[in-house]
Amino acid sequence: MHELSRIDLNLFPVLDAIATEGSITAAAKRLNLTQPAVSHALGRLRQRLDDPLFIRQGHTMQPTPYTRRVLPEIRRAMEILNTTLIEDSGFDPATAERTFVIGMRESFEKVILPGLVQQAIQTAPGIRFEAVHINRRDLEKELKAGHIDLAIDVQLPVSDQISTASLPHSDLAVLARHDHPRIRRGLELEHYLAEEHILVSARRRGTGYEDMELARLGHQRKIGLRCQSHFTASMIVSQSDLLLTLPASHARTLNRQQNNQLFPLPLQVQGLISFCYWYQGNSTDPGLCWLQQQVMQVTQSHQYNTHAAENRRHR
Repeated sequence: MHELSRIDLNLFPVLDAIATEGSITAAAKRLNLTQPAVSHALGRLRQRLDDPLFIRQGHTMQPTPYTRRVLPEIRRAMEILNTTLIEDSGFDPATAERTFVIGMRESFEKVILPGLVQQAIQTAPGIRFEAVHINRRDLEKELKAGHIDLAIDVQLPVSDQISTASLPHSDLAVLARHDHPRIRRGLELEHYLAEEHILVSARRRGTGYEDMELARLGHQRKIGLRCQSHFTASMIVSQSDLLLTLPASHARTLNRQQNNQLFPLPLQVQGLISFCYWYQGNSTDPGLCWLQQQVMQVTQSHQYNTHAAENRRHR
């Protein structure tokens, strides 16, 4: 763990600029610094963080896995610090009256929106929310145009005009009906691969995130059904022998209405990470900063480590 007191916080904008521009020269131009100054700052960061941070590939600087992991949170911290330093925010959630439009898909809406509403009722009674569906290809355009204030989705390619922050992720879980004839006391990998599965996707073709992770580990599952809704899939699970793999936070929400067994995925696979997206030009908006914090708190409360959870099997 790196001590914050030993790191010059002025170095973090350099890290952000190099990641955004893909080169030291372009980052220097963006920061209005000389190229040697940026190179020197990068060297100091490499020493303090004990990581190369960027690897040169051809004419571009590609972030290392460590940089890709910490950069979203560094950007988030920079945004919060910037907003905190505004002397007159003009936003008090306890008295403010405002409507926030959030772009999100149904799976995120089920988990995040109830918590947002509950928190607003208690601390910001004048705040209203509108959750709307957006096409991923239009996400950046909608944010820039101000049609939505915030978007929540999986990792998507966006320009440097869109700020992002990763949300706490949930491990993957598996739903099976409560009286499944072959799955009763636990779910082993061999059982998981032997059964047929439901793939939930808004796309007509292609594999799911869990299938890509399985393939990476040398496994393949059998898809017995493809549909668009986790809710629909969970209902089908309760009436069939099909299995459903999804983030554990979503599984717990859906399972309140179903009588399914809930198991951790029998593989060491990182859960699907979701992100907040907003237009960088609105980063100093204290209301938007408040909204981001509320979303972070809600998703944190839903973070669920299925490896430590008990199997919710209903007898």
